Amino acid sequence: MKVDAVALAVFLAFFALVTVLGFFAARWRRGDLTQLDEWGLGGRRFGVVVSWFLIGGDLYTAYTLIAVPALVYGVGAGGFFAVPYTILAYPIMFAVMPRLWNVSKRHNYVTPADFVRGRYGSDGLALAIALTGILATMPYIALQLVGMQVVIGAMGVTGSGLAADLPLVIAFIILAAYTYTSGLRAPAMIAFVKDVMIYIAIAVAIVAISSKLGGFARVFAAAKDHFASAVPPTGGILLGPKGYWSYATLALGSAMALFLYPHAVTGVLSAARVDVVKRNAALLPAYSFLLGFVALLGYAAIAAGVQVTAPSQVMPALFKAMFPSWFVGFAFAAIAIGALVPAAVMSIAAANLWTRNVYKTYLKPSASDADEASVAKVTSLVVKLGALAFIIWVPTQYAINLQLLGGIWILQTLPAIVVGLYVRWFHNTALLGGWVAGMLIGTALSLSQGVKPTFAFSIGSQTIAPYIGLDALVVNLVVAAALTLVFDRAGYARGADATSQADYAAEPAPLVHPTTTLGLS
Repeated sequence: MKVDAVALAVFLAFFALVTVLGFFAARWRRGDLTQLDEWGLGGRRFGVVVSWFLIGGDLYTAYTLIAVPALVYGVGAGGFFAVPYTILAYPIMFAVMPRLWNVSKRHNYVTPADFVRGRYGSDGLALAIALTGILATMPYIALQLVGMQVVIGAMGVTGSGLAADLPLVIAFIILAAYTYTSGLRAPAMIAFVKDVMIYIAIAVAIVAISSKLGGFARVFAAAKDHFASAVPPTGGILLGPKGYWSYATLALGSAMALFLYPHAVTGVLSAARVDVVKRNAALLPAYSFLLGFVALLGYAAIAAGVQVTAPSQVMPALFKAMFPSWFVGFAFAAIAIGALVPAAVMSIAAANLWTRNVYKTYLKPSASDADEASVAKVTSLVVKLGALAFIIWVPTQYAINLQLLGGIWILQTLPAIVVGLYVRWFHNTALLGGWVAGMLIGTALSLSQGVKPTFAFSIGSQTIAPYIGLDALVVNLVVAAALTLVFDRAGYARGADATSQADYAAEPAPLVHPTTTLGLS
C-alpha cells in the first residue's frame, strides 16, 4: 500500500500539537507533582468543563470508534447495544459516584480499593479489588494501541518486523514521557483537542457520507438487503427475538460495569466538587448521542460497498473511500489522539492501584507521599510498556478476548464497592468468597463459549443467552450473602469500618465565581 503523504502530514501535525500540550500540562494548574494526589488525580481540582472532556475522552476510546461501527457492519442491530449501555451508565453514575467522591475526598482515597480497605477493614479484599482493576485495565490499554495501529496502517505506513511497529513505539514513548512528567493533567488537557476533533470528524462524516450515498433511507435499504442475502445469516437491521436477552443484558451489565473501571473512577475522583460529578452525569450523555452516529457508519460502510479483510478496518476504509486525503489525516489523527487520552488515564489508574494497594500496603508500609508518587510514575511506564509489548508480540485477538473477560471481571467488584457505598451488611470475608466465585464462574462460562460475552441456556421451551458478567454477579451476590449469614452466626469478627454515614453525604457547596464553576479558572 502506498503511503498517503498528505494524510500522514496532517496526522503528524496534530500529533505534534498534542505532544506539546502533554508536556505543557505540567505547568497547567501547577501543583506539587511529587504527591500522588496531584500527579494521579490532578490535585482533585477539575471543574465541570474539564471533567466533561476528561471523563468523556476517557470512556469513549479509540477502540470504541473502531469497534462499534465494525460490529454494526458485521452483525447489524446487535452492535447498537453500546448506545443504550452508555445511556444507562449515567443514571448509575449520578446515584453512585457522588457518594464515592464524598467519602474519598474526606479520607484521601485515591482508588476504589482504598475505599474498600477503609470500609471493610480488610487488606485482602482491597487487594482483590486492586488486582481485578489492574487485570481488567491492561488489555483495555492494549486495545487503544490496536485503534492507533489500524489508522497508521490505513495511511500506508506499513512494513515488516521493527519497521511495522516503529510508529506505534514512538507514539507510546512520547505518551509515556508526558504522562510521567504531567500526570493526569496531560490527558485532561489533550482531551479538549481530542473531543473537539472527534465531534468535527463525525459530524462531517454523517452529513457528507449520507449525502453521497443518497440519504439514510438508501443506507438502511442497502444494509437490509446485505443482511437478508448473507450466507450464512449474520444479523439484520432489526434485532430478532433470539437476540433480545443478549442485547438487553449486555447493555445493562456493561452500564453497571463502566464506572467500576479504575480509569472511570480516576476521572470522577479528579473533580473539584461533588456537584461537578452530578452535572457531568447529566451532561455526558451528549457523547452517547455522538456514539449513535458512530454506529450508523457501520451501515454506511455497507452502503458504500466497503470490503475489508478484518472488521477493525471498516471505519478507516470508509473514510478513505469518501474523503480527500487532508480530511482523512484529520479524522485519523482524531482517532489516534483518542487512543492517547484513555491510555494515559488507564495507565495512571493502574499505577495508583499498584502503588496504594500493593506497594504501600504489602511492600513498603512506611512509604512517604513522595515515594508513592515516584513508584506510581514508574509503574505507569511499566504498564504502558507491557501493553505495547502485548500488541507487538501477541495476536490482537488475545487482547480483544482479555478485554471481554475484563468486563466480566470488573463487574465482580460491584458488591464490595457499590453496595458498600450504601450499606455494610456483607461480611468482608464473605465478599471475598463471593468475588472468588464470581471470577471463577464468569471466566469458566466465557472460556466455554470461546471467550464470548453471552452464555445460552434453556428455560422450558425458551432459550436465552444473557450476559455472562451478570450471571457471574448473581452467583457472587448469592455466595456473599450466604457466607455473611454463616460468618455472622459463627461470630467471625468483621473488619473495622473507618468511615461514618456522614462521610457519604455532600457538604454545602461553597459560593464560587461562575468561571470557577465551569472549570475555566
